[in-house]
Amino acid sequence: MSLEQAIPRQPLQQPVSTPEEIALVGGIPVSTLSLDALIDRMLGEAPLRRALDQRPLLIFDCNGQGLSMNATDKGFRDNLAQADLIHADGQIVVAASRWVGQPPIADRSSTTDMFIDSLVPAAKAGVSYYLLGGEEKVNAACADRIVEMAPGLTVAGRRNGFWKPEEEDAVIDAINAAAPDVLWVGTGKPREQAFCVRNRNRIKAGWIVTCGGLFNYITGDYPRAPMWMQRNGLEWLHRMGTRPKELAWRYITTNPHALWLIWKHRHG
Repeated sequence: MSLEQAIPRQPLQQPVSTPEEIALVGGIPVSTLSLDALIDRMLGEAPLRRALDQRPLLIFDCNGQGLSMNATDKGFRDNLAQADLIHADGQIVVAASRWVGQPPIADRSSTTDMFIDSLVPAAKAGVSYYLLGGEEKVNAACADRIVEMAPGLTVAGRRNGFWKPEEEDAVIDAINAAAPDVLWVGTGKPREQAFCVRNRNRIKAGWIVTCGGLFNYITGDYPRAPMWMQRNGLEWLHRMGTRPKELAWRYITTNPHALWLIWKHRHG
């Protein structure tokens, strides 16, 4: 008997996040879960939801750019509001939860760390991943790399992040044919959030996690900051220094705006 047959189809009894697990940062409700707790929840919950054919949960991230976009882009704000859980991708968000007297966020859960740290446990637990996004060569190299990092990991499928609107149905069909436990969507803000919200009722997966340029970090195309910079909330500075044409203007404009928003919404 299959797992789908053994367990009746019914909604999960517990919500993905309770009020005690939320910190309001810059106007955005962010989960206080630690990185390890977030990974544990994903690996435990995603396979069950997929097996029961339940609607996938949307897991979005929050960093300085997201805080700024939430305040200036109505489409992005509306899509972000559909998330079942928003995690602290930026150190500024973690620090802000303490500055403004909110329930403290345990630690930074960067999407890259969430992905990397989950690979071996996912392989051991038989949790399958689908990689959607990035250039074709990057996507393919990422799929190969993570199987090297975690032998036995199930990559249910993969696809690059470039398609025309009329091809979106085919993209969804390919994902559904693979039926992954976790779908990683790395096409960048705000496109990835819009895609997830627009198609969540059609996608067969347990969790859908947005991940920006994650695949490029796995392949080494984008270098990660030294650990001391990551721990001190300076990874954005490293990114700006190594990719100035792409990121300098973004950080120069969104970081000050994010700080202002944190101050503006400090009373919740």
